[in-house]
Amino acid sequence: MISAVSDNSLTFLLLLVALGILVWGFQRARPYGKLGILAWLQSVVLMLPWFLFFGLFSFGIYLNLAGILFLLVVSAGVYIALGRQLRVSGRDELLRQQVAERLKQRQDVEEAFAAESPEAATPTSSIAEPFGIPEEELADIKSIFGLDTYFITETLPYQEGVVFKGNLRGDSDRTYEKLSEKLSEKVGDRYRLFFVMGPENKPIIIILPNTTDPSTLTAGRKVLAIALAIATIFTSLEAGGIFQGFDWANELERWPEAMPIAAGLWTILIAHELGHWWMANRYNIRLSWPFLLPTWQIGAFGAITRFESVLPNRSVLFDIAFAGPAVSGLLSLIFLIVGLSWSHPGSLFQLPSQFFQGSLLVGTLARGILGDVLQNSLVDVHPLTLIGWLGLVLSAINIMPAGQLDGGRIVQAIYGRKTVGITTVATLIVLGFASFVTPLALYWAIAILVLQRNLERPSLNEVAEPNDARAALALLALFLAIATLMPLTPSLAGRLGIG
Repeated sequence: MISAVSDNSLTFLLLLVALGILVWGFQRARPYGKLGILAWLQSVVLMLPWFLFFGLFSFGIYLNLAGILFLLVVSAGVYIALGRQLRVSGRDELLRQQVAERLKQRQDVEEAFAAESPEAATPTSSIAEPFGIPEEELADIKSIFGLDTYFITETLPYQEGVVFKGNLRGDSDRTYEKLSEKLSEKVGDRYRLFFVMGPENKPIIIILPNTTDPSTLTAGRKVLAIALAIATIFTSLEAGGIFQGFDWANELERWPEAMPIAAGLWTILIAHELGHWWMANRYNIRLSWPFLLPTWQIGAFGAITRFESVLPNRSVLFDIAFAGPAVSGLLSLIFLIVGLSWSHPGSLFQLPSQFFQGSLLVGTLARGILGDVLQNSLVDVHPLTLIGWLGLVLSAINIMPAGQLDGGRIVQAIYGRKTVGITTVATLIVLGFASFVTPLALYWAIAILVLQRNLERPSLNEVAEPNDARAALALLALFLAIATLMPLTPSLAGRLGIG
């Protein structure tokens, strides 16, 4: 009775969290009018099949493959229809904005020329030589602004550069492109133009010398990266032995038995990093060598990869951060499904049926493919099953919305630096509570706190937000990560025939 009440409470809590996310998204979208509501509805439609599937699953109602495909097809159709309506409404809204902007520009020009003194026409404060910028170059930099792009109202020193406050004219993307081109024409590649939101929630422009660009790895850090990679080889072999019931560190001659799991783990890690590198190469962004994070329990926690180039905008930050877990997660899912499909009595591995209670997503897939076999105390599985599960866990861990993890970068790209600061603290608190259940949570919390708690540095154009499709993908990735890491309660798993 107590267990049933606990399951119902957990289900109610999950539904309450999901409802809270939807309400929060609606509140963020409402100020943008019809366009914001349509974009919010796209996210809802994309996530609804998964909420229905896992919601019904938690109540013991299992949808077969045909039902899942039907939900996905209907969701995709509605998503496309909403996207078409969003594009039509967006064109209409853009035309209205352009007309209003031209009228505003004409009014500003008339007011400027009607002023009695030159000082009134250009209300900017003057700084002869703010920090390291010579007066001549500062004058060249000021000349890139105008009434049709960004109208300066105040000039302030900032670190080694200068901050310009003022009023944005027209679309932020086009304005940034124009100003960047003019800056390059005036002073070459010696300075970087950052377009960010100021404390008053208004766009400001920061000009910094290129000497503030991210630095490349030193020889010492490269040696550290190599040492961590070697350590990860040993820990992955140890994990491969643990999953087969022996300690490889004490029985080194049994390394061939540990090799299948270790090689599968290396494949997942390499695929994850190749996803980052492939997307970064598309945008001509340099990445540092990966710093692997070895752990005895599961072989590795992933890797830390730094940006060695300034990112042009938040969309690029999202694409590079999302590509890694997307590639490794998809590959892991394929390994898991193939491994479950190839599993049969006499397969290499024997896992306790309770193993499949450790993940809502893995348990669901296993129940659909293996069926009543999960009621046995031991389940024979193909090695790819274990490799796929490990890969999904690694991808889900890196999706945590904290600091410079892939998940933290994704949240920063979609919702901004203030939001990811909040989610970082929340993630550390959750990991702190989870450490009472598993030491892995404490290990990962310490790794985040020491190595990756800082936010990613701002991109050049921090004002332009990623499109709604990227926002929907971010929500989907976070949802699947939670489904991977969230366990089934024993009573609920029993009612579903798992264990």
